[in-house]
Amino acid sequence: MSRGFLKATSVVGSMTLVSRISGLVRDMVYSQAFGAGTLMDAFLVAFKIPNFLRRLTAEGAFSQAFVPVISEYKVKRSHDEVRELVSGVSGTLGVALLVITVIGVVAAPLLIMLFAPGFRGENGRFELAVEMLRWTFPYILFMSLVALGGGILNSYGRFGVAAFNSTLLNIVMIVFASLVAPHFPEPGVVLAIGVFVAGVVQLFAQWPALRSLGLLPRPRWRWSHEGVRRIARLMLPGILGSSMAQVSLLLDTLIASFLMTGSIAWLYYADRLMEFPLGVFSIALATVILPGLSRHHAEEDPRRFNEVLDWALRITLLITLPAAVALFVLAEPLTASIFGYGKFNARDVEMASYAVMAYALGLIGFSLVKVLAPGYFARQDTRTPVRVAMIALGANMGFNLLVVVPAHLYGFAAPHALLALSTGLSALLNSVLLYRGLRRSGVYTPSARWKTLWPRAIAANLAMAAFLWWFAGLAASWPALPVLERIWRIGGCVGGGAVLYFAVLWAAGLRYRDFRPG
Repeated sequence: MSRGFLKATSVVGSMTLVSRISGLVRDMVYSQAFGAGTLMDAFLVAFKIPNFLRRLTAEGAFSQAFVPVISEYKVKRSHDEVRELVSGVSGTLGVALLVITVIGVVAAPLLIMLFAPGFRGENGRFELAVEMLRWTFPYILFMSLVALGGGILNSYGRFGVAAFNSTLLNIVMIVFASLVAPHFPEPGVVLAIGVFVAGVVQLFAQWPALRSLGLLPRPRWRWSHEGVRRIARLMLPGILGSSMAQVSLLLDTLIASFLMTGSIAWLYYADRLMEFPLGVFSIALATVILPGLSRHHAEEDPRRFNEVLDWALRITLLITLPAAVALFVLAEPLTASIFGYGKFNARDVEMASYAVMAYALGLIGFSLVKVLAPGYFARQDTRTPVRVAMIALGANMGFNLLVVVPAHLYGFAAPHALLALSTGLSALLNSVLLYRGLRRSGVYTPSARWKTLWPRAIAANLAMAAFLWWFAGLAASWPALPVLERIWRIGGCVGGGAVLYFAVLWAAGLRYRDFRPG
């Protein structure tokens, strides 16, 4: 069983790695061409709004509701019934999203005023963001339908196609940012058009794989269909649950819009560095285990359900804990090496690196939420994660009001970093509460392997942190280093740190058998 999950996770992880690398290239193009000023602040807000809704309807509530239901249909129903479910969901979801898209385009000024009120009357950011949003908002329609196709493919073990899909967005945006936008008087609007084009490309890219399964959606309005209505019922609490994290991020953006120009961009670039290990591993792992957990639940096999979840948590600890340590120690070297060129100056590097350090503290929380949540969704329990997410959101907002806002008013040099810290701490709280819920309900019981795993992981991380601190040298000197020196030194940090980490684990007795479930 572990071989199948490891292989699938490797496929998704490798495809996601390609996506994240191309995403970093895209963000490097952004930082060099546009820096961290008015244009990027406006574009990031205009792109974040449809992304907020996309993560509710696509990667959030819809996927969490759709995958368990289609997995159950696959196990217990005929292929024709699965095809009818797919057609009904695509048609019903498509009509609803088309209406939302039209409303969003028309109401673009109100949405910008709601999510970035600090843009009003300030150097044209408001008007620019409104024009951009009218091009980026349809992305929600395209990507929700892409999520439908991805859910189908993942349920049938075709993980690679869906995982590679986001790479297409990065390729399109690299082309628009580097080759198209600079030749127009309004490069920001051209970037927004690129988002629209990318959504169309991603939608059609899945068609060949879906056709080969005989499940290419033929949209039909089927609100009366049992499966469609069940998915809708599961989505309602899921939307609330998914919205907690997204509302938190948007409220961070709202507060950041009142901070100094560049704060939104600094948070964005820091988030991209944090999302790299999160996406390559934790999201990939969550994508793989959800269909498996759903299948074990449908087969009424709690032992294998527990084994898969325990295996996923052990793997997550071994991978994301060193990633968090490395992000914290190498915050400024990484930021300087990846983004510190062109219009992204030394001050931008410093300010973004503060946010990287703050996000690093919450990386393990973000990762555990991705792995623990499928333990609820696979059992078609979307209500418990909602309650947990609401508590985490309340803690996040309380921290922002009690710490971040006063820090800004009293002239703290980097209040945006406190926003990142607040988000990370709320993710840690979310993960702790999800874990406690699974333990109390008897759904999950840790295996005996945790007793030896913890000391090995702590020893390896301490050794790696000491090496990184020594090899990286003075962090403040990195923005002034020549490009080639930055590259070889950051490569030495990453490569040497990884070798040392796994060498210590091996010396402490960790072997391949420790990666097996049970």
